Amino acid sequence: MDKELEAKRQPCEVYSRVVGYIRPVEQWNDSKQAEYSDRLEFCMPEE
Repeated sequence: MDKELEAKRQPCEVYSRVVGYIRPVEQWNDSKQAEYSDRLEFCMPEE
């Protein structure tokens, strides 16, 4: 089963917004990519 799942895997692009532009994270410089990996996600509580 694991081999079947591995064969179905596809690379995906991650996009993020920086200074108003949405760009693939892969195209960022190394410093910006490191900063992105340090980010934490959070959810705003609903009122």
